Amino acid sequence: MNEDFGDITSFLLDMDGTVYLSDKLFPGVLDFLAALRRTGRGVLFFTNNSSQDGAGYSRKLTGLGIAVEPGGIVTSGAATVDYLNDVARVQRVYALGTASFEEELRAGGLLLDDQQPQAVVLGFDLTLTYDKLRRACQFILQGVPFIASHPDLTCPTSEGPIPDCGAITALITAATGIAPVVIGKPHRYMVDAALKRLGSTPAQTAIVGDRLYTDMEMGFRSELRTVLVLSGESTEADVAKAARKPDLVVPSIAELIPLIS
Repeated sequence: MNEDFGDITSFLLDMDGTVYLSDKLFPGVLDFLAALRRTGRGVLFFTNNSSQDGAGYSRKLTGLGIAVEPGGIVTSGAATVDYLNDVARVQRVYALGTASFEEELRAGGLLLDDQQPQAVVLGFDLTLTYDKLRRACQFILQGVPFIASHPDLTCPTSEGPIPDCGAITALITAATGIAPVVIGKPHRYMVDAALKRLGSTPAQTAIVGDRLYTDMEMGFRSELRTVLVLSGESTEADVAKAARKPDLVVPSIAELIPLIS
């Protein structure tokens, strides 16, 4: 590793657009992970995508050739559960999310309630319906707190970007005039959950991701080392216009292998 990253002992790896796109692993990922293991560096997979829980992502990564237990993955859904339990201190929630997101909420001790919820909780809902939106807006207008798992506007796929949690948030906010509390990257609550699992400090940790406004912004706010890969959403043109530049910009994760070998 070069001198600029010589003190980094742990890596947070974004997944969508960084490690894979849809069901296709990017070239060099397995070699990069092998280099991390060989040099004794810690790694945690780290995603804003709350459409699946840790167990679901574990199955997906294992299927792509990366053996990782659910405990090696932090999702914005898991961080949202922590927030609801530890900060908001609510028990009953109205959820807009996939079956996996709902299960993650239940596993965290929360009750799904479509009658008298104490919070409206929005994830990346691939099963979204107009009725879900209508009910969520009604509860929010009645004063029920609104919480979103993450701010991503789109999710990269092999067929192009699709609307993500941030886009759904914008719709609800336009209809109600109320913005949510947002949990995932770039917010510090997500970082704290990851560093606790890694046993690392911000100065020892690098974030590798493909988005300037979530991955890199989180790194800036939390004083992590920032590595932007151009294999997902952000482009060279985006970097050129950015007020603050990442510590390192590379075409893909494969270019990092010589730096840690």
